[in-house]
Amino acid sequence: MPRAFITGITGQDGQHLAEFLHGKGYEVFGMVKGQNNPKMTAMRDEFPYVEPVPGDLADLPSIVKALELSQPDEVYNLAAISFVAMSFNQAELTANITGTGVLRMLDAVRIVGGSQNNAIRFYQASSSEMFGQVRQTPQTEMTPFHPRSPYGCAKVFGHDITVNYRESYGLFACSGILFNHEGPRRGLEFVTRKVTNSVARIKLGIQDEIVMGNLDSKRDWGYAGDYVKAMWAMLQQDEPDDYVIATGQTHSIEDLVERAFAEVGIEDWRPYVRQDPKFYRPAEVDLLIGDATKAHRQLGWKPEVDFPTLISMMVKHDLALETAKLRRR
Repeated sequence: MPRAFITGITGQDGQHLAEFLHGKGYEVFGMVKGQNNPKMTAMRDEFPYVEPVPGDLADLPSIVKALELSQPDEVYNLAAISFVAMSFNQAELTANITGTGVLRMLDAVRIVGGSQNNAIRFYQASSSEMFGQVRQTPQTEMTPFHPRSPYGCAKVFGHDITVNYRESYGLFACSGILFNHEGPRRGLEFVTRKVTNSVARIKLGIQDEIVMGNLDSKRDWGYAGDYVKAMWAMLQQDEPDDYVIATGQTHSIEDLVERAFAEVGIEDWRPYVRQDPKFYRPAEVDLLIGDATKAHRQLGWKPEVDFPTLISMMVKHDLALETAKLRRR
């Protein structure tokens, strides 16, 4: 039975990946920070097959111990301070966890399983936010980076140090440059889930409006359940490499809002949406659209869930969630 070790196990991607790997017969270990982590209660109920292991991306010895305990064949580093808006307010923390945390993970992999006879395969969750103020459209693996947030800057360091350790120490280390990927498991602080949940609450009469920032930014949105399959496929290749994972289609935040309201039968969404400058980023990323040709060709990966289906899935989930809450009152 192969073994996989996942950081960020309680997040959207961690949950999807744990589910996917379990279905493939893996023994799954998830790194958990702190004692009695409240998120693990829900994890144990939904994913009883995940073995929690204590560890912290800010503490190298704890990561080494976690890998020694779990003895994984594959390590997926998904943990990060991943909310871009928060990274502007907590830039140093973001750099330490999202950036330097990758260096600690790589060192731990090298210490515990860096030999050719006991080689751990490593996946780093890179991000389309690294492209920032894009210099090429669509963006490929060769597009230069120009990050526009502390989160994007930290992700660039994590990406580059992964390439460096691959070239310097011969580690089987891959980076997936994933464009925005969403789903019902997305946190409520992220714009897609903020919109779909608010629309559900407006439809049910619980909420009056959504307060938004920039509606013009365009993103390449896919389904998280599709994207974790690409992560796994990268670690099954003969040689490590980096891959853009994207749908190749872009939609504005206004498109997202309009489609979400249409799902609940509200055609004129504007009376329900108010813009507030406090939700604007200090430096905006205007357009992201990825070219996943390399992943299509070498990994045999293609997205299965399109944008309309994704938004429909999320709105239906949030309608059911908020209806259930009303019934419990």
